[in-house]
Formats: sequence, structure tokens, C-alpha cells
Amino acid sequence: MPVRPLRLLSTALAWLLGLIWALPLLYACWTAVHPTDFATHFQPSAPLTTANFVHAWEAAPFGRYFLNTVLLVLGIMAAQFVICTLAAFALARAKFIGSELLFGLILVQLMVTPDVLIMENYRTLQKLGLIDTLTGIGLPYVASAFGIFLLRQTFKSIPKELDDAARMEGATTLQTIWRVYLPLARPVYVAYGLVSVSYHWNNFLWPLVVTNSVGTRPLTVGLQVFASVDQGVDWSVISAAALMTSAPLMIAFLLFQRAFIQSFLRAGIR
Repeated sequence: MPVRPLRLLSTALAWLLGLIWALPLLYACWTAVHPTDFATHFQPSAPLTTANFVHAWEAAPFGRYFLNTVLLVLGIMAAQFVICTLAAFALARAKFIGSELLFGLILVQLMVTPDVLIMENYRTLQKLGLIDTLTGIGLPYVASAFGIFLLRQTFKSIPKELDDAARMEGATTLQTIWRVYLPLARPVYVAYGLVSVSYHWNNFLWPLVVTNSVGTRPLTVGLQVFASVDQGVDWSVISAAALMTSAPLMIAFLLFQRAFIQSFLRAGIR
């Protein structure tokens, strides 16, 4: 097959797959700005309304849910940056007995899904008295095996001579990490931070298990109020609530799309 028809076919298939992927989002946008009667009737002359967003916002304390979610994802990301950076630096540069075995155990953790550990994590938090707290939601995720692995590989690619030069200038270990390793690994931190925020913003099962009150529920758990069978299923209100929940991530991706893609391109594992 000639190159040009093959390229056109590939482009058409890509657009088709993109349209199929976007159909749920397009449907949510339609139902969110139209009355319930037009949720399944796609009429161009259907009246527009913002009442669905008002109803969704007033039906649950979305302001509190937003605050909980922002505090949760930023707290987890900050803790992951600190813990993963120190652990990755030790595994990449420090020489101690059992370092390879320890790194192997971290790699094994990558094969264990968080859902498998729900019961054990819940029992541990119960003993610590952290059930129904934001700290309890984020604590199982602060030591990320993927983050340690990614940063270790990045730190090992940094020339050891820069480390030695910093130490000859009198820099401490923490100063070396801050002034040498962090600036050179900035694209990796950006990429990993975006993945961490996206994952924990959308995380549902673990926050559902560990939270019991409005004061600690994130957006994903609060969103289930609109899908309650007791209140009936109003797809227009549900779509409006879903759009409000996902809007910050979509806006952030549109604003930082170029930096997002470039960070992943530059954050390849060497």
C-alpha cells in the first residue's frame, strides 16, 4: 500500500478512536447544560440551563469536597517527593550491604496492586487511630515504589563527577541533592507529580473505605451521592457533578499540555 493512503487511513482511525473515547465526555457536557427531559433527546433547539450545576452544588458540600481533595493530593505529592527523593538517592549513590536486595523488594512492590492491601492498611490505620482522616487516606501512598524506581534510574544517569564536585565545594548531602540532582531531574518530577495528582484526584475505592464523614470525603466519594438509588437517578445533575469534579484536571491539562507531554518525553527511563 502506498505511503499516503496508509497515512490517511491511520489518521482516520486515530480520529475515530478519539471520537469513541470522547463520547462519554460529550454526552456529559450535553446532559449537564440541558434539562432532564432532553438527556436522551439530542435536539439542537433544546434549551440551555445552568440549573443542573446549581442543584449539584447545593445537594452536597462540594466546597468541602474540593478542599479535602486539594489538601489530599498536594499532601501526598509533597510527601512522595521527599521520601522518594531520599530513598532514590540512597539506592543510586550510597554503598551499603543489602542495597540491591532492598531495591529488588521495592520492585516486587510494583507488582502488588493497592487493592490487595486494603484490609491490612485499614487494620493498621485503625490501630493508629487514623480512620476517617485525610492523613489516613494518604498514608499508604506516601512511599511510592514507582517513584523510588523512577528517581533512582534518573539519579544514576547523572554524572558522578557533579556529585564529587559539589562535595569538594563543601556541600552536604542534602545540599548536593537540592542543588545538583533536583534541578537536573526536574522534568521527571513534573511528570511524576502530574501522574500522582491525577491518580489520587480520581482515586475512589480506598477513600470510600476509610472515610465516614463529610469532613474528610474527597470529590470522588462525594460524587456517589448523586448516584444513590434512593434519590433517583437524574443524569443531568449527575453529569453536572461529574464535570465539576473533573474540571480542574481537564483545565490543568489544557493549560499545561505542552509541558505535560515534554516532561514525559524527557523523563524516559535510561
